[in-house]
Amino acid sequence: MRKWAGFVAALVAGLGVAAPAHAAEPAAAVTEVQVTGPVAQRFTLVVLGDGYTAAERPKFLADVERHVSTLWSLEPFKSYRSYFNVYAVSIASPESGVDCDPALDAPRRDTPLNMGFWGGCNPQSVQRLLTVDDAAAQRYAGLVHGTTAANRQILALGNSTTYGGAGGAYATASGGNALSALISPHELGHSLGGLDDEYDYYARAVPGGAYQGGEPASIHHTLLTEAQMRAQHAKWWRWLGEPSESGGTVGRFEGGLYSQTGVWRPSAHSMMKTLGYAFDQVGRERMTQRISAKVPLIGGGTPAGTIGADRVVWLRAMHPVGHRLDVRWTLDGVALPGREAVDLRQVRVKPGRHTLTAKVTDPTPFVRDPAVRPAATRTWTVDTAVVTPPASGPAVAAATPVLRPVGGRDVVYVETGEPTGSIPGVSWALDGRFAGTGADFALGETTGTHTLTATTGGTTLTWTVDADGPTTAVELPPATGNVFHGSFTMRLTPSDGRPEFRVDGDGWHKYYGWPTDPAAPYVFTPRGTDIDGLAYGNLGSGGLTVSPFAERTPGYGTHRIEYRSLDAAGNVGPTRSVTVTLQP
Repeated sequence: MRKWAGFVAALVAGLGVAAPAHAAEPAAAVTEVQVTGPVAQRFTLVVLGDGYTAAERPKFLADVERHVSTLWSLEPFKSYRSYFNVYAVSIASPESGVDCDPALDAPRRDTPLNMGFWGGCNPQSVQRLLTVDDAAAQRYAGLVHGTTAANRQILALGNSTTYGGAGGAYATASGGNALSALISPHELGHSLGGLDDEYDYYARAVPGGAYQGGEPASIHHTLLTEAQMRAQHAKWWRWLGEPSESGGTVGRFEGGLYSQTGVWRPSAHSMMKTLGYAFDQVGRERMTQRISAKVPLIGGGTPAGTIGADRVVWLRAMHPVGHRLDVRWTLDGVALPGREAVDLRQVRVKPGRHTLTAKVTDPTPFVRDPAVRPAATRTWTVDTAVVTPPASGPAVAAATPVLRPVGGRDVVYVETGEPTGSIPGVSWALDGRFAGTGADFALGETTGTHTLTATTGGTTLTWTVDADGPTTAVELPPATGNVFHGSFTMRLTPSDGRPEFRVDGDGWHKYYGWPTDPAAPYVFTPRGTDIDGLAYGNLGSGGLTVSPFAERTPGYGTHRIEYRSLDAAGNVGPTRSVTVTLQP
């Protein structure tokens, strides 16, 4: 299980200090959080800090660690984290905090990004809307060299423990709230995925009205019935009837787009409705599509054009963490063997000109719509009259990073140089024993801690394999037979990573302590505890977090609570459970 003890220390080392375009603005330190490849071939997440003084830089970096590691515990970020480079930009703020926090009469703060609640201190806005000066955010994000507005996503963290965030061209979240690390993926659902809120209110504790518009443009809202969706092949018809990743069944649930009635969403609760739950299949499919569109699925290899038939042709596809992309080669429409390379000398190409094609497709089960399945194609003209000059390359051009442990189900890869006269072999060994050859290695169902090596061209790379999922300790108040009256608390403590739990088989829900205090245990009551316009810890109908105006049956009786943890290597620990009874 990967430990994060050195994470903040490594971040503090930083990459150096740079000044933004406006000389009067404070300088900023840019720090690598995760770099998986060249900036032109990755999607870059730039995390900016606002309202953190120079002395509070370690606090900012600790907030970054929490937000990013939580992101990697959620799909599809978990499966596609290798598509991301992540940088933290620490800006020394003249003052600590952000504007109008928590109320409109709170002091204004002198901060580089001018972040503020109430939509930037607008009395007509809502308290939780945390905005940032877009122009300043773009200037500071530009300090991450090679990135542009087109190939990066800004996440701005405000130095606050108040709940809040926003999604749009950029995403924002408060850095230190108990729920803040779950605000980030929700807001990225807006900014990156173009997903809409599934709330049935706009101002908390104020019920939304009836939806008045036509069929929504939103992919996860509709006026159609399930029968109409199936008949018209519309909206989420491909997922209807499936167990929802966020609990329950994918179907048709009323409420969303800030309206209580007259519009329907796919799941009872999901990331875009209630923080703590996963994206359901509809949202996950969209996020997979958008993440994949931000990177070239074919990142390198032999450039397209006219080539000879006397050579090896190379293709460099992206490498998701837990599966392989599908690569198919054809010559004049006839299938050829090969994955990362094809040796045309073994094909016996007839004299003349021919068409060689490589098509890369992501076979992920996260996508069912063929129109949005990630795919890319590269084509060459093979001319037997062309003579290929010999070319070589480094023994290892790229590989799965060796500085952090790999998970027990990861696919680990090595990209060699691209010689035109051969396909270099890669030999794999697990704990010193030969385990196979090829450009990548799927670890499968490995358990325990192991050493994986790959050797090619006299170069050996070594990875630590962390295949043990973290354990989770549960703490309940002392009670005979776990029978409680009125309420009870639950504290989850993982040996590593991030814990989660579910009640009576509903969707898995991230454990974050308590909204008002991350160090406090979670509190269960029959109808939930009202905090800032939402009811948390509800054992009644409707899910763990509901609007206080929602009708729900009190949750007295016996409940089964399952719990587990996920670590930074992607391992899922064993699931344990406790049975509790709540009485009036």
